[in-house]
Amino acid sequence: MGNKVYRLFEYAYLAMAVFSVYIVISNWDVNRNRAYLFAFFGVVAVFMFFFKRKFRRKIEEHNRNKQ
Repeated sequence: MGNKVYRLFEYAYLAMAVFSVYIVISNWDVNRNRAYLFAFFGVVAVFMFFFKRKFRRKIEEHNRNKQ
């Protein structure tokens, strides 16, 4: 069950990145500062997706070797 929750949070970060890209596109001509802020959030969300995925795989490998 724990791995499913971790995987769900991984994909939640990707959803946040997609939402941030949408906000960037919709606000680019209206409010450039807000667009830059959400572009930063999008980059951080993608980074967190890969970080969490690597961390989850590391824990799974540790648990497999432990048994």
